[in-house]
Amino acid sequence: MKLGVSMRGGALAAPIVFAVSVATLAAVLVSWPAFSQALVSIAVEGNRRVEAETIRSYFKPRSEGRLNQAEVDDGLKALVETGLFQDVKINQTGSRLVVTVVENPVIGRIAFEGNKKVKDDQLSAEIQSKPRGTLSRPMVQSDAQRIAEIYRRSGRYDVRVNPEIIEQPNNRVNLVFAITEGSKTGVKSIEFIGNNAYSSYRLRDVIKTRESNLLSFLGGNDLYDPDRIEADRDLIRRFYLKNGYADVQVVAALTEYDPEKKGFLITFKIDEGHQYRVASVDFKSDIATLDANSLRKLSRINVGSLYNAEALEKSVEEMQIEASRRGYAFAMVRPRGDRNFETSTVSIVFTVQEGPRNYIERIDIRGNSRTRDYVIRREFDMSEGDAYNRALVDRAERRLNNLDFFKSVKITAEPGSSSDRVVLVVNLEEKSTGDFSVSGGYSTSDGALAEVSISERNFLGRGLYAKAAVTYGQYSRGLTLSYVEPYLLDYRVALGLDAFYKEQLATSTTSYGTKTIGFSPRLGFSLREDLSLQLRYSIYQQQITLTDTYNNCNNSASNSLLAFNPTPAYISSVLGGVDPTNSSSSSYYGYGCYADGESALPVRKELGNGAVWTSAIGYNLIYNTLDNNKNPTDGLLIDFKQDYAGVGGDVKYLKTAIDAKYYTPLVANIVGLIHGQAGILNSFGGDGVRMLDHFQMGPNLVRGFASNGIGPRDLTYYNLGATGDSLGGTKYWGASAELQMPFWFLPKEVGLKGSVYADAGSLWDYKGPTSWTATGEVNSPACPKCGLQYDDGNQIRTSVGIGLIWASPFGPLRFDYAVPLTKGKYDVVQEFKFGGGTSF
Repeated sequence: MKLGVSMRGGALAAPIVFAVSVATLAAVLVSWPAFSQALVSIAVEGNRRVEAETIRSYFKPRSEGRLNQAEVDDGLKALVETGLFQDVKINQTGSRLVVTVVENPVIGRIAFEGNKKVKDDQLSAEIQSKPRGTLSRPMVQSDAQRIAEIYRRSGRYDVRVNPEIIEQPNNRVNLVFAITEGSKTGVKSIEFIGNNAYSSYRLRDVIKTRESNLLSFLGGNDLYDPDRIEADRDLIRRFYLKNGYADVQVVAALTEYDPEKKGFLITFKIDEGHQYRVASVDFKSDIATLDANSLRKLSRINVGSLYNAEALEKSVEEMQIEASRRGYAFAMVRPRGDRNFETSTVSIVFTVQEGPRNYIERIDIRGNSRTRDYVIRREFDMSEGDAYNRALVDRAERRLNNLDFFKSVKITAEPGSSSDRVVLVVNLEEKSTGDFSVSGGYSTSDGALAEVSISERNFLGRGLYAKAAVTYGQYSRGLTLSYVEPYLLDYRVALGLDAFYKEQLATSTTSYGTKTIGFSPRLGFSLREDLSLQLRYSIYQQQITLTDTYNNCNNSASNSLLAFNPTPAYISSVLGGVDPTNSSSSSYYGYGCYADGESALPVRKELGNGAVWTSAIGYNLIYNTLDNNKNPTDGLLIDFKQDYAGVGGDVKYLKTAIDAKYYTPLVANIVGLIHGQAGILNSFGGDGVRMLDHFQMGPNLVRGFASNGIGPRDLTYYNLGATGDSLGGTKYWGASAELQMPFWFLPKEVGLKGSVYADAGSLWDYKGPTSWTATGEVNSPACPKCGLQYDDGNQIRTSVGIGLIWASPFGPLRFDYAVPLTKGKYDVVQEFKFGGGTSF
């Protein structure tokens, strides 16, 4: 009587194996006659590798020297369950029990055939059958199911795994898993039922799962994943809760495989309910010494606004943390919402209660093979022995996710050694944190640019950030080294160090280049979840570079005629008042300094000054409530900064600037953007301001203009048909209104958005050098009118335009076409602008 199925070069079917094994065992047990006498000896036959004593040990008599039928039954079951034998026979001869076994063969080698998408090493690590181990047919079938599950997790639901057993001499076999991988099983359609408030297109933008399309190869979210579908249900629910639908229910997520389309059809069934507004916000406290109204300032819920469950959660968290700071470590804030169905309003009541007095017994961290424990523990605002506060636990979980060191973070609370003790278990899954990138890009202002960089966000597993980058481009070249210690001296203060070298070359609109080398340490503080402060110190050396062509002016009339290279003003006022713009009126026209394009006086003066050191202290105060820093659709970002130069160095000034962006979602997935900016530069010490320290503006202020195309400009040789260098200004302002909208007829994975915008702004008040007597160039007897001629009108520049924003696989790209409506007389227009880059 045989247990199992032996196959020579054939397939092993799990149902058949299981059925035969069970049937055989049952037949053996049923067919045994009742023992006529007690069994007193056991003989073992057929064993080769397994010791006879090992087999006898499964038949243990309860009374010394005698076996009954029940004991034989138990021994047989235990022997079969070992998986070591494919045949077992039991016979009785008088008082002698004979156990005849046929041992399972030994696996010689395990091979995989047909697997192209998953490597052998990965499959070998997943299966339980091992070379030189005993062949177990149930285990083989379980291994086949494990392999199929690996493929299903990567979206291949058509996979077929056929295990084959090939017999070899000496009771050995080779095990081969023949795999038919099949094609990826994608999501062919995503539909919604019951969504009246929001279109299906809008809800598809909320979830992670995507429909398969021509660009699906760029990502993997079009593959069917049951876990992701469940996560999408929660995303839909939270989206509705954020927008006032307090009763929303995502009733079901129905999935159906369509053999014709060879993909899944997914349908989300939604019960939206009513949209509620907040009728009132009240506070109550069950703790006598804690005034609940003192927590009102922390509430993000306002009367008259839409009910927002996300804002409610953040309010509860901040209130609970504030109560803990005040000494109420066990205080719990519980919100209650009383709905009025007739008016579609909800009354919110925050109740502060004394929670259970639980303490943290210990914090267990699991899954961090690389990241040091202290890097994880320092994200907690509590430690062993402190009061358990769920709000602080949630904050720690969010901080750990924001580190971007882990694929997943989950913190759970388990019972401790006593009823008032809690064990926090931090389950992590680490991910790669190093990046090596080769980047390339092109823009109409900066030309072609390439960058090679290497960075590590979790250097040495200590949470440090380090980066080295080299750039080389048509007009820009440089080297940058950066290092960040996020917890200086174990405080939540980030220390950053930057060393840099940058060389900016002359362009078609700028006659000069610059070389800058410097060093900048900085400190970053998180004042609140939405407010941060950065302090910095910068010291750098800057030097003008200029070709001889733009610096060959000689205004000294005492030199010979060939060496004398007068300016147009000198030609006009000193040499007889001739018109330098008319070549037939003066033989001196060809010798004018500016006939071949001289750089502006401030540029040549700066060249004469040589290398200049700037030593400055500054800070940034940043308020950020954006919902997404990379692709925002809602929230406010304000960046206020000041820099004071004069802590040593060669220059003195105070530079102040503010930049504010407000995003708000409008109808039909359209996002509105209001952008405002302004700045002012003040000089100190009576030395004036260098031209290089002025604000330079162009499309960064008003689109439709060239880089450095707005504001005061050198006009000394404008009458000769050339445009002089931009001088910059000490004051500027700008305002922009923009609408960004997706293309509804394209899948989201394409990453295309369109925009329409209107810009306005101005740059004015040049305060740099206007004269230079070092070479007799200005106001000398030989050249009384050779000073800087420039325009400094405070005209308002305006433009309207359209843009194309593409989150392409080659990196972010933006195309803009803007038409200036109003401009200064000497501004430089550039209607089309393109910029972008990539990393690979």
